[in-house]
Amino acid sequence: MNRILLAAALLLALPAAVVPAHAQTTFRDTSMLRAPAGSKVAIFEFEDLECPACAHAFPIVHEAVDRYKIPLLRHDFPLKMHIWSLDAAINARYMQDKISPQFAEDYRRAVFANQVSIASKDDLNAFTQKYFQSHGKPMPFVIDPNGLFTAEVRADQTLGERVGLTETPSIFIVTQKNYVQVHDVTQLYQMLDTTIAETSSGSSTAKTKTVSTGKK
Repeated sequence: MNRILLAAALLLALPAAVVPAHAQTTFRDTSMLRAPAGSKVAIFEFEDLECPACAHAFPIVHEAVDRYKIPLLRHDFPLKMHIWSLDAAINARYMQDKISPQFAEDYRRAVFANQVSIASKDDLNAFTQKYFQSHGKPMPFVIDPNGLFTAEVRADQTLGERVGLTETPSIFIVTQKNYVQVHDVTQLYQMLDTTIAETSSGSSTAKTKTVSTGKK
């Protein structure tokens, strides 16, 4: 009995520094976390247009994609507690399909930059109308009459749920065989350098490896 009490006391006395900042994340299905054919490395991301952390990550991720000349496999994952993120994602899908991918990309960037001024669906609608007008484009009365773009966003949500995601942004560096999760987006360049070097040398990143050097 005394030995048990002593062991418990020793565990309680361990310094907090030995506790990892992030526990190992357990995902359900990671089979889709792979680079597309013809690419050794890519970034696989789930984002929510109403998420402040996603707004912070957006320019860093896109600058990395441009710098390293790698694909970005982005998926919408609007969280249930966010009231207008689903609508914003549907708007972006409409723009991508009906106008141009760059128009949609610029819209996403503008939404992220103006998050603090968008507090409701009405605010989002007013912002989107102004965005169309400022770019000389007519905004349709109904963005998604047939539910096509809603279905696309829902498909992304389902994909994220298959992985087992519960938060955004969820960012992964993926290769043809493995993946590494990025918890601290400020370390993205360093992690890309490591993954690219390992891939080039023929070594591989552990399949379920996660890296964290900061707080969520």
